[in-house]
Amino acid sequence: MNRFNQILHNQTFLENYNIIEKYELNREFCKHDLTHLLDVARIMYIISLEQNLKINKEIIYSTALLHDIGRALEYTKNIDHNIGAKEIALNILEDCKFEQAEIDEIIYAIISHNSEDNNQLNQLLRVADKLSRNCFTCKKYDECKWEENRKNKGVEV
Repeated sequence: MNRFNQILHNQTFLENYNIIEKYELNREFCKHDLTHLLDVARIMYIISLEQNLKINKEIIYSTALLHDIGRALEYTKNIDHNIGAKEIALNILEDCKFEQAEIDEIIYAIISHNSEDNNQLNQLLRVADKLSRNCFTCKKYDECKWEENRKNKGVEV
């Protein structure tokens, strides 16, 4: 998982992550912090193992780590976070020596993770992103802007 750790220490990643942290410091709703990103990664990996999907662990973790990095551009330039993530993640993945096919796969999952798509990595990210949220215990549940079908209403076992 060397390239994953390279992402964690990548200057572009850190700069954008710090912007997100700053803008979400007093956020009352779910944050897009490292806990969320790693929860998504772990859930993706568990589902991948359970369903025998044979998706590379480093690809899973890197996708999860970068999927919300576009929030930095959303907060500072009003750019949709999926589109912003594509722009930011592309440079980070190239810097961290991912192959072009891997970059294409990760970027596609990131830009479409809120859509219903048959792409395996995209589906995995979308499901894990939802499952990582404990909406059913949130004090702000009724004020949340997420549609009801996107809210996580329980724990799947």
